[in-house]
Amino acid sequence: MGHLSTHVLDTAHGCPAAGMRVKLQRRDGDELTTLRDLALNDDGRADGPLLAAHEMAVGRYRLVFEVAPYFRARGVALPEPPFIDVVQLDFGIADAAGHYHVPLLVSPWAYSSYRGS
Repeated sequence: MGHLSTHVLDTAHGCPAAGMRVKLQRRDGDELTTLRDLALNDDGRADGPLLAAHEMAVGRYRLVFEVAPYFRARGVALPEPPFIDVVQLDFGIADAAGHYHVPLLVSPWAYSSYRGS
């Protein structure tokens, strides 16, 4: 049974990005529908799957990570405007029975993501 998950690591501090706000949106053409809006737990993860097995559907999705607000809350002095404010990751689910894990490694100056396991 498939599901969707994420995990965010704060590479500037070497820890999970606890408290970072994340939105999951489904894309239908130019329309976006927010499916989840949450804060990550102490491990930098959602408390459950972003999409459970019964919610998985083939389609286009977007994860929106509130990076600058997270780092400001940690006391990091950022310029205005910040170099990285919000990270938007657009991705597709081609197999509704598959497991999709979308990790984010982030600092105020760089980020990377990949399809995890």
